[in-house]
Amino acid sequence: MKVFITGASSGIGAALATAYAKQNANEGATIGLVARRSEHLQNLRSTLEKSHQIQCIIYPLDVRNSAALASAAEEFMKLHGIPDVVIACAGVSRGTLTEHQEDIAAFQAVMDINVMGLVHTFQPFIAAMRALGRGQLVGIASVAGIRGLPGAGAYSASKAAAISYLESLRVEMAASNIAVTTIAPGYIRTPMTDVNTYKMPFLMDADVAAVKFVRAIEQKRRFVVIPWQMGLVAKFMRFIPPFLWDFAMKKAPYKPRLDWDWL
Repeated sequence: MKVFITGASSGIGAALATAYAKQNANEGATIGLVARRSEHLQNLRSTLEKSHQIQCIIYPLDVRNSAALASAAEEFMKLHGIPDVVIACAGVSRGTLTEHQEDIAAFQAVMDINVMGLVHTFQPFIAAMRALGRGQLVGIASVAGIRGLPGAGAYSASKAAAISYLESLRVEMAASNIAVTTIAPGYIRTPMTDVNTYKMPFLMDADVAAVKFVRAIEQKRRFVVIPWQMGLVAKFMRFIPPFLWDFAMKKAPYKPRLDWDWL
């Protein structure tokens, strides 16, 4: 089993790496781990290799850097072969308000990481997977991409774009026997949600969510919302008329506008 994961230094990405390591312990699995924070990647590699006897290769880089990702992908395939699964998990969330000029940089960063990061992650692997005649590309979207949430214009827009992009990609890859899976999580307990000051329904621990993600990937689900309770909410959200949505969101809490170091 060969898996390549971006956003692997913490949160869902690290939980997915751990889930795959546990599942493939002592079976010669190889996992490529990509994230900006080198020290976190090194710690995760050490933990997984010692605990589960698998091989981890780390690539400290920013998914906004397409050349760096292409180089990492080329090196991984040259040394370890074409991955069975590529998971684009890198993502950021920050409260944004269009009225604030200083939020423009945050809008740009969120879109670049959450949308273009998907493209940069998948592009280097497609030709090799197509030649092999198999493979799977997995993108982590969000229920926040179903409808626009107040105070989260950048994040909602980026995840809506991710959902549509992944659907286009899925259709494009079908003839080449390359599966594309879109996973839209609800609230998962990660550093990104730890800053939220409002109630998060159906909040799920990252390690629990990762097991469910892996199962959905193995089943080659086209689109799945996790947890299932949030999936029901998402279906309802899709059909709420705009005037009712506007009314419901009038008093909705906003995500904090915090300064993050990824800008």
